[in-house]
Amino acid sequence: MQRTAPEGRGPVRYGPPAPEPGLPVLPALATILAAAAGQAAGEPPGGGTALREAACGYWRRRGLRSRPHDVVAASGAQPLLFALIGAYGGDVLMPRPCPASWTPQARLLGRPAYHVPTPAECGGVPDPYALLETVRRVRAEGGKPRLLLLSVVDDPTATVAPPETVLEACEAAVGEGLHIISDETWRDTLHRPHETVLLSPAEMYPGNVTVISDLAGALTPASWPVAVARFPLTEQGALRRARTLDILTALGAVVAAPVAAAAAHALGEPAPVRARVGQAAALHARVAAAAHRAVLVSGALARPPQAGRHLYADLGPLRTRLADRGVSDSMELEEYLTERLGAPVPGGHRFGDELGALRVRLATGPLLGATSEQRLESLTSPAPLELPHVAEALRIFATAFDELR
Repeated sequence: MQRTAPEGRGPVRYGPPAPEPGLPVLPALATILAAAAGQAAGEPPGGGTALREAACGYWRRRGLRSRPHDVVAASGAQPLLFALIGAYGGDVLMPRPCPASWTPQARLLGRPAYHVPTPAECGGVPDPYALLETVRRVRAEGGKPRLLLLSVVDDPTATVAPPETVLEACEAAVGEGLHIISDETWRDTLHRPHETVLLSPAEMYPGNVTVISDLAGALTPASWPVAVARFPLTEQGALRRARTLDILTALGAVVAAPVAAAAAHALGEPAPVRARVGQAAALHARVAAAAHRAVLVSGALARPPQAGRHLYADLGPLRTRLADRGVSDSMELEEYLTERLGAPVPGGHRFGDELGALRVRLATGPLLGATSEQRLESLTSPAPLELPHVAEALRIFATAFDELR
């Protein structure tokens, strides 16, 4: 989505940020993908039985009872969420900030999208009082709020919402008749898995929550698009699943058969997959902690990253120094830091934040190395921060922020 920028600048981009470099593909998954490449028959719309059964097993191991006929799969999180929003109807509420694709998808469907502030301790989940006030205001203006999108483990802020915060937000949403879509893409990327309590909204309100997960969060490469959704085990859930399946079929958002085979294997979480997930989370945790320290030393603000591959920084305290460099909003900040760091640094406007707020999402992926060989070395090293390519990337990163002090 775009709008005309002030003072003759180019259009402000609100769409998804540029792709980030990923870790090398796990050899076991590549082998399965290659073995399935000769399949002549494709997956049916919504995913084949093997893929949906594997998704059920994945969710059962996380305390969510699931049945194959309550699950759908699609060729990526974007078409799946698009179909879900279309199936549930009504105006859409979401936290501010939120994943970059959420707002554009609601707008493509012609649905009003309302952003709700998050509490101070985390992103991804709306403040319950702000949520109630937003619902009241939207209804007073003639709107029909019916759907709340949230993410307990959040992109872009890399935070994990405390269970009590999730409960209060869900109580407010369900009390107002909203259905909840819980994006749990990043739940397997916790930086301190043994110290972090994660509770899915579907555990609290099983009849009012649809869970969605993009497997690229932890289990499969981003270049193999596949995502799954789990519907409530209710009659209404079955109706919404059927409607979602209709939309996915119309979109042609079918998982490729080789990708489905690899995804089903990954969802089964055999030992090599579990090991890779743990290695990757630990690596990103170390690099994110170092990047977070550099951001704070500069005088900028950022919540401590708890999961995923990003941190979300607020450079508002550095506004005067940035103004000296011609930076007055998040679009200009995106351009400035992208050029300075040599890697995409999407501004907060892409995530539903106001253009005037000096916020950006910083990725840890570009700090792991410029080549697949360097990134693999980062993954397997017992001391990745000491590797020359990682140390140099962190030095450049820290210098860019230190210059703004």
